[in-house]
Amino acid sequence: MEKVDTVEGRAIPFGRKNVDTDLIIPARWLKTISREGLGRGAFESVRAGNPDNVFDSEEFADAPILIAGDNFGCGSSREHAAWALLDMGVRAVIAPSFSDIFAGNAFKNGILTVVLPQEQVDRLLEVAKTDPISIDLDAQSVTTPFQDRFSFEIDPFRKHCLVEGLDEVGLTLTRDEAISRYEDRMSASKPWLARGTGVAA
Repeated sequence: MEKVDTVEGRAIPFGRKNVDTDLIIPARWLKTISREGLGRGAFESVRAGNPDNVFDSEEFADAPILIAGDNFGCGSSREHAAWALLDMGVRAVIAPSFSDIFAGNAFKNGILTVVLPQEQVDRLLEVAKTDPISIDLDAQSVTTPFQDRFSFEIDPFRKHCLVEGLDEVGLTLTRDEAISRYEDRMSASKPWLARGTGVAA
């Protein structure tokens, strides 16, 4: 998982409320066994028949931030929604609230979810139309070129994992020495548990 410390650049000013995971990535895209290419199907129904949509605008190509509305990521628990956003290049989503399951999936895949009050999200939606936005995870703040500065809260454990780029496997590996010491003690005190030393029936 890539480390997340600052995310800055253009932000996609989407703003729609109650965006469910089926809108983020339709079910027909779930048959793939690869995470790559899911960005092509992201927000497919929003893009269809609307060449002026923000997701296909050259102005927001490869934008690392998505600004959304309340209850973003509701609906199913499909992790593909987070994968699709990553494949689009999105590293952070700002919204007034998120579905708990989506927020968990986003975190596990290295996407920062920033919760801000609606009036601050509205301000960012306006700025995003013309100017970049910066998110500083260490300072827990979102800033604009116009001296806007909005603070946000984040669970300390999630912040630590994102800053260090630690997913569940990475977290386990940080305890590698302690795990090895435990296994050595168990092998010494209960040798019958060690692999290959079982007694034949």
